[in-house]
Amino acid sequence: MKLVITRIVLAVRHFRQWLIAQIIFGFLNFLKLFPADGGINFADWLTRKIGPRMRRHKLMLANLHNAFPEKSDAEIGEIALSSWGNMGRLAAEYVFLDRLFDFDPFSEKPGRIEVSGIPIFVDLMENPRPFIVFTGHTGNFELLPVAGAAFGLKVTVLFRPPNNPYVAQKVFDFRAKRMGNLVPSHAGSSFTLARQLEAGSGVGVLVDQKFRKGLKTLFFGRDVKTNPLLPKLVRQFDCEVYPARCIRLPDNRYRLEIEPRLEMPRDERGNLNLAATAQLLNDKVESWVREHPEQWLWYHDRWNIKKSVF
Repeated sequence: MKLVITRIVLAVRHFRQWLIAQIIFGFLNFLKLFPADGGINFADWLTRKIGPRMRRHKLMLANLHNAFPEKSDAEIGEIALSSWGNMGRLAAEYVFLDRLFDFDPFSEKPGRIEVSGIPIFVDLMENPRPFIVFTGHTGNFELLPVAGAAFGLKVTVLFRPPNNPYVAQKVFDFRAKRMGNLVPSHAGSSFTLARQLEAGSGVGVLVDQKFRKGLKTLFFGRDVKTNPLLPKLVRQFDCEVYPARCIRLPDNRYRLEIEPRLEMPRDERGNLNLAATAQLLNDKVESWVREHPEQWLWYHDRWNIKKSVF
């Protein structure tokens, strides 16, 4: 009897995931009927309407109040609304990604994409060596590996698949065609990244995700756990580390920035300080978020406060 009940529960769960995936795919296919600007702007408008009615909106407001206690309720509300719009844009930009990346360093006419730090891209490409590029969930972070592939810079990208398996497969197929070598985040992914660095190649990681068993650090002055993967890889391979981000600009334009190499914190013996390195990553992402708070995904439970909100 228990086996039958379990099978029924699993079947219902799979059907629910399939149905949600079909709704998402249907919405994205609907957006294809629009020009790129129209589709992206519509998705922004729609998620600003829907987002505040969702349960996650409470978590978003709580996160914002904790991060910016000096801001008024009106300011927090406006950032939250814009953050929902940012998420809508992210979804729509998947549909139009091939049309969005139009960067041409030899064109006199500016396109949608501008790139800062081109000499760093060129140096990493022309002088192969192990390196790590890290970013956060700011702007359209998906454009960064697209830019690397466009420059001919081979980077193995670690990503966390969506929980919905039907959506996850679609997202993986889409990314794989445009972003080079992809590694889904799981128990053995660190070994895959290590092999890439050992071979003298580069890897790309997101560093602002929740991690239950990570290093104790601070983010916006509050305790968080940070994934030790990047610090451990740096300790093992002594590789260079570069921050990179995407900034949304007016009129559906984007600036992609790769910043100069970070100096890693070390102890008096010259050994890498893992906790200080993790904190350095948090500090960099926090500086980005403070500059453009509406472009970060505030609905993530980064500070593990969900139970106190819902």
